Amino acid sequence: MKRESLSGLLLIACAILAMAISNSPFGPVYDHWLQAPLPAGTHMSLLHWINDAVMAVFFFVVGAEVKREFLYGELKSRSAAMLPMAAALGGMLVPAAIYSVFNAGLPTAGGWGIPMATDIAFSLGVLSLAAPRAPRSLVVFLTALAIVDDLGGIVVIAVFYAGALNAPALAGGLVVGLLMLAACRRNWQQPWLYAAGGILIWLAFFYGGIHPTMAGVLTGFAMPAVPGKDGREGLLLRAEHALTPVSAFLIMPIFALANAGIRLDLSGLSGLLSAPGLGIFAGLVLGKPLGIGLAVWILVSLKKASLPDGLTMRHFWAVGLVAGIGFTMSLFIAGLAFPASPVLMTAKTAIIAASLTAAVLGGFIVNRISQ
Repeated sequence: MKRESLSGLLLIACAILAMAISNSPFGPVYDHWLQAPLPAGTHMSLLHWINDAVMAVFFFVVGAEVKREFLYGELKSRSAAMLPMAAALGGMLVPAAIYSVFNAGLPTAGGWGIPMATDIAFSLGVLSLAAPRAPRSLVVFLTALAIVDDLGGIVVIAVFYAGALNAPALAGGLVVGLLMLAACRRNWQQPWLYAAGGILIWLAFFYGGIHPTMAGVLTGFAMPAVPGKDGREGLLLRAEHALTPVSAFLIMPIFALANAGIRLDLSGLSGLLSAPGLGIFAGLVLGKPLGIGLAVWILVSLKKASLPDGLTMRHFWAVGLVAGIGFTMSLFIAGLAFPASPVLMTAKTAIIAASLTAAVLGGFIVNRISQ
């Protein structure tokens, strides 16, 4: 948990720094550097390179975590996985429904995926800092829930936020993916093989209309987790161990610096009262705990699952609020839902306001319950 605590604090610091710069005399320079095209032959700005290329490493770590949890972790057993999986599903559907109620029939209706997300590093960091005496089973539950939530977010991004599809490019990516899976089945452990395959899939997705960061997820899924013939730890676990600190302490802070720069003026804050602002805020702060708590309560009431030792329903309502810290994934989805739109700044403001509210209230309540 120490890593999650430090990563969460660093994310907060970078978000505050981005807002401070954006609201200072250096704000126009900050915006210019992010939006100016880089001379790389693709007409992509620095912001696009961060969100489309650098974040592929973050999504690789997410994919590796999901695969590891299903193979060896809390999601391996069907009975143990049922509670966090149902809670994650409830914690995605209810926020999306709340957002849709506020934005029904409006051009902003497509942002329903924004409040579905949970920032695993931020939420675990808040839990460890605010409630160091929280039961270990609660930490395990939140971790498993956030991983399933990430998997749901990946599906939403790939299916609902894709652009116009280019069949030949995607077919090429499919061939590369199948070759990587074949290499995984043969337990080939060469890192360069999967790195090269991941880059080719990134290019295929970039030109094929699917967000290219999904190449990181597929690369994580395709890597072998079993030990190699030399007895060394599986390539997936070695890559995850090597890249998790890079993702937590370099890539996610860079993403926060590039994406959390919101203007704290009257027009920016008034956006919180608009349909997308209210939908995002209510979805994260109200929808997350409601969806998670209801899902757990229904399963337990139907005797399909039992509460972990030492936990009561109060713990799940409270940790559901902590799960309302959307931040990284919510900001990412907002950029896909509202690209080059004035609504994007409203969405960012609502995400940051909701995440801070969920962090403060959720951390306080979990702390009181755990004493």
